[in-house]
Amino acid sequence: MKIIPITEMLKRAEQGGYGVGSFSARNTYLIDAVLQAAENTGSPVIVQISANEFNWFQVSAKEFADRFYQVADRYQVEAVLHLDHTKELSIIRDAIDAGFTSVMIDASQKEFEENIRITKEVADYAHAKGVAVEAELGKIGSADKVETDNDESLYTDPAEAEEFVRRTGVDTLAVSIGTAHGVYPVKNPQIDLNRLQDIRSRTAIPLVLHGGSGLPAETVWKAITVPGGGVSKINIATDLEQAFLGSLGCQRKTNAEIWRMDHSALAAAAEEVRKVVEEKITCFVRSAGKGLQG
Repeated sequence: MKIIPITEMLKRAEQGGYGVGSFSARNTYLIDAVLQAAENTGSPVIVQISANEFNWFQVSAKEFADRFYQVADRYQVEAVLHLDHTKELSIIRDAIDAGFTSVMIDASQKEFEENIRITKEVADYAHAKGVAVEAELGKIGSADKVETDNDESLYTDPAEAEEFVRRTGVDTLAVSIGTAHGVYPVKNPQIDLNRLQDIRSRTAIPLVLHGGSGLPAETVWKAITVPGGGVSKINIATDLEQAFLGSLGCQRKTNAEIWRMDHSALAAAAEEVRKVVEEKITCFVRSAGKGLQG
Protein backbone atom coordinates (compact mmCIF):
# COMPACT_ATOMS: atom_id res chain seq x y z
CA MET A 1 0.00 0.00 0.00
CA LYS A 2 1.19 3.47 -0.87
CA ILE A 3 0.16 6.13 1.65
CA ILE A 4 -0.08 9.47 -0.14
CA PRO A 5 -1.16 12.95 1.01
CA ILE A 6 -4.90 13.43 0.73
CA THR A 7 -4.40 16.76 -1.03
CA GLU A 8 -2.34 15.04 -3.74
CA MET A 9 -4.98 12.35 -4.15
CA LEU A 10 -7.86 14.83 -4.37
CA LYS A 11 -6.13 17.37 -6.61
CA ARG A 12 -5.41 14.58 -9.06
CA ALA A 13 -9.06 13.58 -8.90
CA GLU A 14 -10.22 17.13 -9.58
CA GLN A 15 -7.88 17.43 -12.54
CA GLY A 16 -8.95 14.03 -13.83
CA GLY A 17 -12.66 14.69 -13.52
CA TYR A 18 -13.50 11.93 -11.04
CA GLY A 19 -14.08 11.62 -7.30
CA VAL A 20 -12.51 9.57 -4.51
CA GLY A 21 -14.65 7.55 -2.14
CA SER A 22 -14.02 8.03 1.58
CA PHE A 23 -15.42 4.82 3.05
CA SER A 24 -16.27 4.45 6.73
CA ALA A 25 -15.44 0.91 7.82
CA ARG A 26 -16.87 1.62 11.30
CA ASN A 27 -15.00 -1.39 12.69
CA THR A 28 -11.56 -2.88 12.18
CA TYR A 29 -12.88 -6.01 10.47
CA LEU A 30 -14.13 -4.15 7.40
CA ILE A 31 -10.92 -2.26 6.66
CA ASP A 32 -9.81 -5.22 4.56
CA ALA A 33 -13.04 -5.21 2.54
CA VAL A 34 -12.57 -1.56 1.60
CA LEU A 35 -8.92 -1.99 0.65
CA GLN A 36 -9.63 -5.18 -1.32
CA ALA A 37 -12.31 -3.38 -3.32
CA ALA A 38 -9.88 -0.55 -4.09
CA GLU A 39 -7.23 -3.01 -5.24
CA ASN A 40 -9.70 -4.95 -7.39
CA THR A 41 -10.77 -1.76 -9.17
CA GLY A 42 -7.35 -0.08 -9.30
CA SER A 43 -8.74 2.91 -7.41
CA PRO A 44 -7.31 5.31 -4.86
CA VAL A 45 -9.22 5.08 -1.61
CA ILE A 46 -9.77 6.85 1.71
CA VAL A 47 -10.52 4.73 4.77
CA GLN A 48 -12.21 6.72 7.51
CA ILE A 49 -13.90 6.58 10.90
CA SER A 50 -15.43 9.38 12.98
CA ALA A 51 -15.16 10.30 16.64
CA ASN A 52 -18.79 9.33 17.25
CA GLU A 53 -18.10 5.96 15.64
CA PHE A 54 -15.29 5.41 18.16
CA ASN A 55 -18.00 5.67 20.82
CA TRP A 56 -20.76 3.78 19.02
CA PHE A 57 -18.58 0.82 18.05
CA GLN A 58 -16.18 0.98 21.01
CA VAL A 59 -12.99 1.11 18.98
CA SER A 60 -10.07 3.45 19.58
CA ALA A 61 -8.09 5.50 17.09
CA LYS A 62 -5.04 3.35 17.83
CA GLU A 63 -6.92 0.08 17.31
CA PHE A 64 -8.30 1.30 14.00
CA ALA A 65 -4.96 2.65 12.76
CA ASP A 66 -3.06 -0.42 13.94
CA ARG A 67 -5.33 -2.66 11.89
CA PHE A 68 -5.03 -0.39 8.85
CA TYR A 69 -1.24 -0.54 8.91
CA GLN A 70 -1.16 -4.21 9.91
CA VAL A 71 -2.86 -5.21 6.64
CA ALA A 72 -1.18 -2.55 4.49
CA ASP A 73 1.24 -4.91 2.75
CA ARG A 74 -1.61 -7.13 1.56
CA TYR A 75 -2.91 -4.56 -0.91
CA GLN A 76 -1.52 -2.71 -3.90
CA VAL A 77 -3.43 0.55 -3.51
CA GLU A 78 -3.00 4.26 -2.90
CA ALA A 79 -4.67 5.06 0.38
CA VAL A 80 -5.34 7.68 3.04
CA LEU A 81 -6.34 7.04 6.66
CA HIS A 82 -8.78 9.78 7.62
CA LEU A 83 -10.45 10.81 10.88
CA ASP A 84 -13.95 12.04 10.07
CA HIS A 85 -16.22 14.37 12.12
CA THR A 86 -14.42 15.24 15.35
CA LYS A 87 -15.02 18.13 17.72
CA GLU A 88 -12.28 17.61 20.32
CA LEU A 89 -8.62 18.42 19.81
CA SER A 90 -7.63 15.65 22.23
CA ILE A 91 -9.18 13.02 19.94
CA ILE A 92 -7.47 14.58 16.93
CA ARG A 93 -4.14 14.43 18.76
CA ASP A 94 -4.70 10.76 19.58
CA ALA A 95 -5.52 10.00 15.95
CA ILE A 96 -2.44 11.81 14.68
CA ASP A 97 -0.28 9.94 17.20
CA ALA A 98 -1.88 6.68 16.02
CA GLY A 99 -0.96 7.34 12.38
CA PHE A 100 -3.99 9.00 10.78
CA THR A 101 -2.77 11.07 7.83
CA SER A 102 -5.81 13.34 7.56
CA VAL A 103 -8.17 14.62 10.27
CA MET A 104 -11.42 16.55 10.34
CA ILE A 105 -12.25 19.21 12.86
CA ASP A 106 -15.99 19.90 12.82
CA ALA A 107 -16.72 23.21 14.51
CA SER A 108 -19.58 23.96 12.11
CA GLN A 109 -22.05 24.33 14.99
CA LYS A 110 -20.06 27.29 16.29
CA GLU A 111 -20.41 30.88 15.16
CA PHE A 112 -18.33 31.78 12.11
CA GLU A 113 -15.46 33.46 13.99
CA GLU A 114 -15.28 30.67 16.57
CA ASN A 115 -15.26 28.05 13.80
CA ILE A 116 -12.32 29.89 12.26
CA ARG A 117 -10.45 30.08 15.56
CA ILE A 118 -10.88 26.40 16.41
CA THR A 119 -10.12 25.22 12.89
CA LYS A 120 -6.96 27.31 12.66
CA GLU A 121 -5.76 25.95 15.99
CA VAL A 122 -6.21 22.39 14.72
CA ALA A 123 -4.66 23.19 11.35
CA ASP A 124 -1.59 24.71 12.97
CA TYR A 125 -1.18 21.68 15.22
CA ALA A 126 -1.77 19.06 12.51
CA HIS A 127 0.35 20.75 9.86
CA ALA A 128 3.31 20.76 12.27
CA LYS A 129 2.89 16.96 12.35
CA GLY A 130 2.58 16.66 8.56
CA VAL A 131 -1.15 15.86 8.73
CA ALA A 132 -3.85 17.40 6.53
CA VAL A 133 -7.01 18.97 7.96
CA GLU A 134 -10.61 18.96 6.74
CA ALA A 135 -13.15 21.39 8.17
CA GLU A 136 -16.84 22.04 7.65
CA LEU A 137 -18.65 25.26 6.91
CA GLY A 138 -22.42 25.22 6.94
CA LYS A 139 -24.34 22.45 8.69
CA ILE A 140 -24.79 19.01 7.19
CA GLY A 141 -27.70 17.28 8.89
CA SER A 142 -27.79 13.69 10.11
CA ALA A 143 -30.51 11.07 10.05
CA ASP A 144 -28.92 8.70 12.55
CA LYS A 145 -26.41 11.01 14.31
CA VAL A 146 -23.62 8.43 14.17
CA GLU A 147 -21.22 10.80 12.49
CA THR A 148 -22.59 14.07 13.85
CA ASP A 149 -24.89 15.16 16.66
CA ASN A 150 -26.75 17.52 14.37
CA ASP A 151 -29.98 16.92 12.44
CA GLU A 152 -30.29 20.46 11.06
CA SER A 153 -28.95 21.71 7.74
CA LEU A 154 -27.68 25.14 6.75
CA TYR A 155 -26.12 25.66 3.35
CA THR A 156 -22.56 26.93 3.02
CA ASP A 157 -22.23 30.59 2.12
CA PRO A 158 -19.74 30.94 -0.78
CA ALA A 159 -18.31 34.27 0.41
CA GLU A 160 -17.81 32.87 3.90
CA ALA A 161 -16.14 29.79 2.41
CA GLU A 162 -13.59 32.00 0.66
CA GLU A 163 -12.77 33.85 3.87
CA PHE A 164 -12.78 30.70 5.97
CA VAL A 165 -10.24 28.91 3.78
CA ARG A 166 -7.99 31.96 3.61
CA ARG A 167 -7.93 32.54 7.36
CA THR A 168 -7.68 28.93 8.59
CA GLY A 169 -5.23 27.38 6.12
CA VAL A 170 -7.38 24.26 6.05
CA ASP A 171 -6.57 21.65 3.36
CA THR A 172 -10.03 20.38 2.41
CA LEU A 173 -13.52 21.77 3.04
CA ALA A 174 -16.80 19.93 3.59
CA VAL A 175 -19.64 21.96 2.13
CA SER A 176 -23.36 21.83 2.81
CA ILE A 177 -25.24 21.92 -0.50
CA GLY A 178 -28.25 19.69 0.17
CA THR A 179 -27.03 16.30 1.41
CA ALA A 180 -27.38 14.69 4.85
CA HIS A 181 -25.75 11.88 6.80
CA GLY A 182 -27.51 8.55 7.12
CA VAL A 183 -30.59 7.35 5.23
CA TYR A 184 -32.74 9.75 3.21
CA PRO A 185 -36.19 8.78 4.52
CA VAL A 186 -38.46 10.83 2.28
CA LYS A 187 -36.90 12.35 -0.77
CA ASN A 188 -34.00 12.42 -3.14
CA PRO A 189 -32.18 15.56 -1.99
CA GLN A 190 -31.67 18.30 -4.52
CA ILE A 191 -28.04 19.34 -4.74
CA ASP A 192 -27.48 23.08 -5.13
CA LEU A 193 -25.01 22.91 -8.01
CA ASN A 194 -24.98 26.67 -8.56
CA ARG A 195 -23.92 27.19 -4.95
CA LEU A 196 -21.25 24.51 -5.34
CA GLN A 197 -19.89 26.16 -8.47
CA ASP A 198 -19.75 29.52 -6.69
CA ILE A 199 -17.85 27.98 -3.76
CA ARG A 200 -15.47 26.26 -6.15
CA SER A 201 -14.74 29.51 -7.98
CA ARG A 202 -13.75 31.17 -4.70
CA THR A 203 -11.63 28.39 -3.16
CA ALA A 204 -8.59 26.51 -4.42
CA ILE A 205 -8.66 23.54 -2.02
CA PRO A 206 -10.49 20.23 -2.61
CA LEU A 207 -14.16 20.16 -1.63
CA VAL A 208 -15.88 17.34 0.24
CA LEU A 209 -19.42 15.98 -0.09
CA HIS A 210 -20.76 14.35 3.07
CA GLY A 211 -23.85 12.17 3.06
CA GLY A 212 -23.06 10.18 -0.10
CA SER A 213 -24.97 7.05 0.92
CA GLY A 214 -28.34 6.74 -0.76
CA LEU A 215 -27.73 9.39 -3.38
CA PRO A 216 -28.32 8.48 -7.05
CA ALA A 217 -25.07 8.03 -8.94
CA GLU A 218 -25.96 10.73 -11.45
CA THR A 219 -26.55 13.25 -8.67
CA VAL A 220 -23.08 12.61 -7.29
CA TRP A 221 -21.57 12.74 -10.77
CA LYS A 222 -23.09 16.16 -11.38
CA ALA A 223 -21.53 17.40 -8.13
CA ILE A 224 -18.14 16.04 -9.17
CA THR A 225 -18.21 17.53 -12.66
CA VAL A 226 -19.61 21.03 -12.23
CA PRO A 227 -17.76 23.51 -14.48
CA GLY A 228 -14.43 24.43 -12.96
CA GLY A 229 -14.40 21.31 -10.77
CA GLY A 230 -16.78 20.20 -8.06
CA VAL A 231 -16.42 17.92 -5.07
CA SER A 232 -13.46 15.53 -5.01
CA LYS A 233 -13.97 13.55 -1.77
CA ILE A 234 -17.30 11.78 -1.30
CA ASN A 235 -18.10 10.24 2.10
CA ILE A 236 -19.93 6.91 2.15
CA ALA A 237 -20.79 5.12 5.39
CA THR A 238 -24.42 4.02 5.79
CA ASP A 239 -24.50 1.97 2.57
CA LEU A 240 -21.59 -0.12 3.84
CA GLU A 241 -23.11 -0.71 7.26
CA GLN A 242 -26.46 -1.69 5.78
CA ALA A 243 -24.79 -4.27 3.53
CA PHE A 244 -22.78 -5.65 6.45
CA LEU A 245 -25.59 -5.88 8.99
CA GLY A 246 -28.08 -7.01 6.37
CA SER A 247 -25.88 -10.00 5.59
CA LEU A 248 -25.39 -10.80 9.28
CA GLY A 249 -29.05 -10.27 10.12
CA CYS A 250 -28.28 -8.32 13.26
CA GLN A 251 -28.18 -4.84 14.72
CA ARG A 252 -25.06 -2.76 15.32
CA LYS A 253 -22.31 -4.51 17.25
CA THR A 254 -19.23 -3.19 18.98
CA ASN A 255 -15.86 -3.80 17.41
CA ALA A 256 -15.01 -6.53 19.93
CA GLU A 257 -18.39 -8.25 19.47
CA ILE A 258 -17.91 -8.37 15.71
CA TRP A 259 -14.55 -10.12 15.99
CA ARG A 260 -16.14 -12.79 18.23
CA MET A 261 -18.85 -13.64 15.67
CA ASP A 262 -18.81 -16.70 13.39
CA HIS A 263 -15.93 -16.35 10.93
CA SER A 264 -17.79 -17.66 7.89
CA ALA A 265 -20.72 -15.33 8.50
CA LEU A 266 -18.37 -12.37 8.92
CA ALA A 267 -16.51 -13.26 5.73
CA ALA A 268 -19.77 -13.41 3.79
CA ALA A 269 -20.86 -10.05 5.20
CA ALA A 270 -17.50 -8.48 4.36
CA GLU A 271 -17.89 -9.78 0.82
CA GLU A 272 -21.16 -7.87 0.55
CA VAL A 273 -19.40 -4.72 1.71
CA ARG A 274 -16.62 -5.27 -0.83
CA LYS A 275 -19.24 -5.47 -3.59
CA VAL A 276 -20.84 -2.20 -2.45
CA VAL A 277 -17.47 -0.42 -2.34
CA GLU A 278 -16.57 -1.67 -5.80
CA GLU A 279 -19.92 -0.49 -7.15
CA LYS A 280 -19.43 2.93 -5.59
CA ILE A 281 -15.93 3.20 -7.01
CA THR A 282 -17.00 2.12 -10.49
CA CYS A 283 -20.39 3.80 -10.91
CA PHE A 284 -20.55 6.47 -8.20
CA VAL A 285 -17.22 8.31 -8.03
CA ARG A 286 -15.80 6.65 -11.19
CA SER A 287 -12.26 6.34 -9.87
CA ALA A 288 -11.58 2.80 -11.14
CA GLY A 289 -8.17 2.57 -12.76
CA LYS A 290 -7.01 5.91 -11.34
CA GLY A 291 -4.77 4.54 -8.57
CA LEU A 292 -1.01 4.03 -8.35
CA GLN A 293 -0.33 6.90 -10.73
CA GLY A 294 3.02 7.78 -9.12
